[in-house]
Amino acid sequence: MAGWLETLEGLAASRSKAGLTRRLRPRPAGDSIVDLAGNDYLGLAAHPAVVEASAQALAAYGLGATGSRLVRGSSVVHAELEAALASWVGTPAALVFSSGYLANLAAVRSLAPVCDLIVSDAYNHASLIDGCKISGVRTVVAPHNSPAAVAGILDAHPGRRAVVVTESVFSVDGDLAPLAALHEVTGSRGALLLVDDAHALGLLGPAGAGGVAAAGLADRPDVIVTATLSKSLGGAGGVVAGPAPFIQHLIDTGRTFIYDTALPPAVAAGVHEALRVARAADDRRAVLRARAELTVTRLRAAGLDVSVPAAGVLSVPAPGPEAAVTWADDCRDRGVAVGCFRPPSTPDGSSRLRLTLNAGVPDIDFAHALDVIVECAP
Repeated sequence: MAGWLETLEGLAASRSKAGLTRRLRPRPAGDSIVDLAGNDYLGLAAHPAVVEASAQALAAYGLGATGSRLVRGSSVVHAELEAALASWVGTPAALVFSSGYLANLAAVRSLAPVCDLIVSDAYNHASLIDGCKISGVRTVVAPHNSPAAVAGILDAHPGRRAVVVTESVFSVDGDLAPLAALHEVTGSRGALLLVDDAHALGLLGPAGAGGVAAAGLADRPDVIVTATLSKSLGGAGGVVAGPAPFIQHLIDTGRTFIYDTALPPAVAAGVHEALRVARAADDRRAVLRARAELTVTRLRAAGLDVSVPAAGVLSVPAPGPEAAVTWADDCRDRGVAVGCFRPPSTPDGSSRLRLTLNAGVPDIDFAHALDVIVECAP
């Protein structure tokens, strides 16, 4: 292994030359920056009722879960959260994981015994891509948001037991998958549909139940829903929701469930309270819709290319990775946090700012943030 550090230094130099170096930016508590980079869409991370529910559970259970869910980590709080999540998204059962990433790994990998073909959207999140890889199942990447292409792939593999994997609202560009059309394709061919609802839960559908519910597919036995609890619910963790036999299969075989320390009860309690608030938060969802329209209007008027978002994610192309970094840094220097996305988070040759709307940001700060983004544009 001689020279391994030098090899890593060489790789780091190559990334730096390509503008792909990442930096950690620790933030102090209560900083005054306007946040259009995080995923706290409904502004619930610091909601008083959410913080209080978490504090009560922290006092009752202590800091951590102390073990995996099957050893000591399952609490009444976890069970109550799972029941509430299943009720909200409209599925028979749900299982909570310590992160959305681990939930996706488990959901995709655990389908290996019942499928021998995965069709994965080209723009899927890394957690879904990694789930496909570790599943060992043959995976075919489909062109983005193309039910016709998915149908063609399935038809080219007759007799295969297939699962189609997609996001509902895509995490970088913020566009909406044609879920109803995709389900028509999968349903007519006996395939399963797995949907990562991370960026739609809390924002779309009746009472914010998500993109799958909005498409009328929540109670279908051939649909599996995954999501993170760290976005519109302002906490941490992930969930897989679907038919009860599949949830039991995850409990019995899901490696990222069995061998992982459970989500802390204090976080689960806070997320449960955030769920209660989110179900009744039509006012906050209305704020997000209005801000999406305002953002598109303001940025287009300045000559920036931005598409109308399906939920709370907007993507603004940058000329290249270095330009994207400079743009984001200039915004931060003026008190506005924006996301900076470069390969491999985006396709090669494509870099952009990602703006995530937050209903908790005051109107005057939000308007100022849009001005800063325009003024700092390359």
